[in-house]
Amino acid sequence: MMKLPTTPLLMLAATLAALALAPAQAQSKKDPDPSDVKYHAAPSPLADVPMVQSTNPKAPPMTQAEFDVARKIYFERCAGCHGVLRKGATGKPLTPDITLGKGTDYLKVFIAYGSPAGMPNWQTSGEMTEQQVDLMARYIQHEAPTPPEFGMADMKGTWKVIIPPEQRPSKKMNSYNIENIFSTTLRDTGEVALIDGDTKQIINIVKTGYAVHISRTSASGRYLFVIGRDAKINMIDLWMEKPDNVAEIRVGLEARSVEASKYKGYEDKLVIAGSYWPPQYVIMKGDTLEPLKIVSTRGNTVDKQEYHPEPRVASIVASHFRPEFIVNVKETGKTLMVDYTDLNALKTTEIGTARFLHDGGWDSSKRYFMVAANQSNKIAVVDAKEDKLVQLVEVSKIPHPGRGANFIHPKFGPVWSTGHLGDEAISLVATDPVKHKQYAFKEVAQIKGQGGGALFIKTHPKSTHLYSDTPLNPDAAIAQSVAVFDIKALDKGYKVLPIAEWAGLKDDGAKRVVQPEYNKAGDEVWFSVWSAKNKESAIVVVDDKTLKLKTVIKDPRLITPTGKFNVYNTQHDIY
Repeated sequence: MMKLPTTPLLMLAATLAALALAPAQAQSKKDPDPSDVKYHAAPSPLADVPMVQSTNPKAPPMTQAEFDVARKIYFERCAGCHGVLRKGATGKPLTPDITLGKGTDYLKVFIAYGSPAGMPNWQTSGEMTEQQVDLMARYIQHEAPTPPEFGMADMKGTWKVIIPPEQRPSKKMNSYNIENIFSTTLRDTGEVALIDGDTKQIINIVKTGYAVHISRTSASGRYLFVIGRDAKINMIDLWMEKPDNVAEIRVGLEARSVEASKYKGYEDKLVIAGSYWPPQYVIMKGDTLEPLKIVSTRGNTVDKQEYHPEPRVASIVASHFRPEFIVNVKETGKTLMVDYTDLNALKTTEIGTARFLHDGGWDSSKRYFMVAANQSNKIAVVDAKEDKLVQLVEVSKIPHPGRGANFIHPKFGPVWSTGHLGDEAISLVATDPVKHKQYAFKEVAQIKGQGGGALFIKTHPKSTHLYSDTPLNPDAAIAQSVAVFDIKALDKGYKVLPIAEWAGLKDDGAKRVVQPEYNKAGDEVWFSVWSAKNKESAIVVVDDKTLKLKTVIKDPRLITPTGKFNVYNTQHDIY
């Protein structure tokens, strides 16, 4: 096997190659955090979608078989950063007008060694072979294959009403404490486990789409909506004797977000879902998931006012102040306030926030939506009562709050907090413009967690603790534990809880600890101990008052558990 030389000249060539590719946005001058690379390199469901080879007579030759292999590698490793169409997203564009002039040998160095601007060293890290590097260097000189669109006819072709509304129970038919059920994502099996929060027993394993991203509860608390990364939505009726699917639909080829209407008078009436591909959102009937309205999000970016062909729909929440859905569009940096009172005359207020919007949550008053523009290192504060941008708050490197965490700070009053993928900072943003006006919507403090790679931060109105996970940190000891702070004494630092060790798993899996989630009462915190599909995983339950292990939930059916969503807390936006 040929070895790529490691001379200073070639290392310089790798750096120049990276810098020569036009940036999609300002890049950090520091080396990329490994946790950020891992986060964006998650495989896309588009890897297996049939596409036609796009040929370019100037590009180096590839067989159809080679092209198909390279396309699969691209969607599994590269699309998260560089975009489905290779026009750039959080990474730089890799279109033939840029790559052809560099040549195959030049691009092979770039792919093999990576760059300080954020490109991983795919070959020298062992992630790709020399042959795969050669394949990818040739592939990115061809035109990018375009995935098919997914319109109303496509959606209706996948729509199934398994149990019509008139055949469903007219009252609750089980003895479960529904409000304390946890919908738990079994990432790699295409399922969710419904776990009884009182007895810690699995109620049912429900078939869903691949790698469920979130679970959302209807306003009434009866229905649970889950969406997989493959854009499949499942509607689960919690009133059934054994809660299970009553409707399903696929709304695209890749997606992340689903939500139900919550404004008074519209409870349980509508459901909305947003797609990564095609870039669009769809509004559906709340009792059957029948698709009613599709809206494209293609358009111009908020900063340079340049057209972007694939602005992915990230987080969506339902307003408590208006009959609106708040739709956050990642690549264009726009927050859309979608008035759903009349779908035939849809009214949308477009708020320019910041590019690369991702996840976020409400402040404690549920008036201000705090959304992370993660690659811009900002939190956008959107006023859902006035439909306007209040502030762009500078925070630390690559905020990833999940929904964030609200608590009362002794000096700054109500604050909302976020952890970060890129460093150990936990940012506190003050959210009270009435009694603490001088601090409102500013980063008023930073506390230090264990390290970068944080995905979720959590507390509860009845708790005095703040938990931060770090599942994507490259240090196994950090990835397998959580930091917990005393909210009344933040200056004293954190205590480390060895969650993976407490799980007592018998094999050598990754044991990444992810997503703290409270029970309804706010006196327990649940953690997923997430290992590989062929390794044992578990749920660890901690007593919030004593910070001691309470119980470990193990079951052969708990395969790759990740996100957990308590029905009551999700229904009422408690975090």
